Amino acid sequence: MIDQNITLILPLIAAIGAAIAVLIVDLILPNRSSLTVTVALIGLAVVAILTVSANQNPGVAYNGVYKVDALTTFLDLLFVAIIALTLVFAPDYLAPRGLPMAEFAVVLMFAMTGAMLISASTDLLLLFLGLELMVLPGYMLAAFHKTDAYSTEGAIKYFLLGSFSSAIFLFGLAFVWGLTGSTRVADIANALTTVATTPGAFSPGLAMGFAFLTTGVAFKIAAVPFHYWTPDAYQGSPTPVTGYLSVGPKIGAFALILRLFVEALAPLKGDWLPVVIVLAALTMTVGNLVALTQDNVKRMLAYSSIAHTGYMLVGLAAFAGGQQLGIEGLLFYGAAYSFMNLGGFAVIAAMQKRAGVTSSLETFAGLGRREPKLGALMTLFLLSLTGIPPTAGFFAKALVILAAVQAGGWVSFLAVLAVINAAVAAFYYLRVVVYMYMREPVSAQEAPRHGRLLWGGLVVATAMTILLGFFPGLIMGIIGQAATAISG
Repeated sequence: MIDQNITLILPLIAAIGAAIAVLIVDLILPNRSSLTVTVALIGLAVVAILTVSANQNPGVAYNGVYKVDALTTFLDLLFVAIIALTLVFAPDYLAPRGLPMAEFAVVLMFAMTGAMLISASTDLLLLFLGLELMVLPGYMLAAFHKTDAYSTEGAIKYFLLGSFSSAIFLFGLAFVWGLTGSTRVADIANALTTVATTPGAFSPGLAMGFAFLTTGVAFKIAAVPFHYWTPDAYQGSPTPVTGYLSVGPKIGAFALILRLFVEALAPLKGDWLPVVIVLAALTMTVGNLVALTQDNVKRMLAYSSIAHTGYMLVGLAAFAGGQQLGIEGLLFYGAAYSFMNLGGFAVIAAMQKRAGVTSSLETFAGLGRREPKLGALMTLFLLSLTGIPPTAGFFAKALVILAAVQAGGWVSFLAVLAVINAAVAAFYYLRVVVYMYMREPVSAQEAPRHGRLLWGGLVVATAMTILLGFFPGLIMGIIGQAATAISG
């Protein structure tokens, strides 16, 4: 009979095994992209099946440092979907540039194991290890196109600021550990409950720990004013990597926030709520305003990604204001954003199949006539990012805004600001649509042929963007269970 500890961590073991399998297959049969992707997708399917199976008997492993619950299951399935879509979008972009698919897949899948570790961790040290296992492959992926100066520059900035933020987060962890006497999430929550009910018990040292932890995670989610690495890292990275960086590490970092702030630091949520309100307001406003000035679509989507971080922080603020709907909105937003943003970057990658094609606005001129299918799909993803009904993006924004309104107080101010920002964002998203359908093409080159994997991935991203808008109940059940597990 399999030990209970092993049963609960089987999905993580399978993820590591799948990455190793891809590496071995490439060693035996090198330079076969289709085989690499096939093995990777089979491995991811096994991980997904084991994740669902583990949720049938949730529990804790290894003396309570690893927990399988509805939140773990939801996040792990979302991570699997993100990695699978990134893998199918990548070959059309990597092959013309001579970039190896196997190495890309292996690094990407090892990054997924870090994200999975974060989603299940109930110990601060394990959370930190998962965080580093997730972000270190990201530094390598950002510099994956080694001969591209922009890729190298973006990766160096990402690495340096990411390293500093990890150190800052670790300092905060040390403060909280020292002042609460434990690294276990449940023990910290109990200790802070005592602090919350004892006048004068909230010490300057604990405040310093909160400040360090908040700064560390703010870097990871690219919240303003800790966002400076994002535009250069996104613009310089190979486009499939940019798509992954815009959603994978972001969702992983929000998983860290949920385990840390919603579970461990929840007793003092009244103390960190004002900080989250300020971060959310600055992040969505600055992200959208700077995106208005961009003429490069990848850079524009980088600032757009910053703005969407702000919208997700509105959900966290609503939770701190007393609304569990805030957590549900944050989780739904993460899922919806993953599919629509990956779809948008997939279209950019498809257009850049020919080496040398940029992601400037002029490149999109006439796309609706040159490649009607790509033009229509890009329009759908941009409308969803804007929040136009009945797309997934509309329902995601509606959930976090409704939660903020119900929370009341200063949190309701975020609801008003989110609506204003959504209107501002419509300008730069729809400007791309104008170029696609109302401008003449700059070049008369024949449209390149796109692979079946790319089209298959676009079908999945499109279907999820539409279905989550029309039928949000498809995932609201497990999201409700996840929110209860984390906040209940």
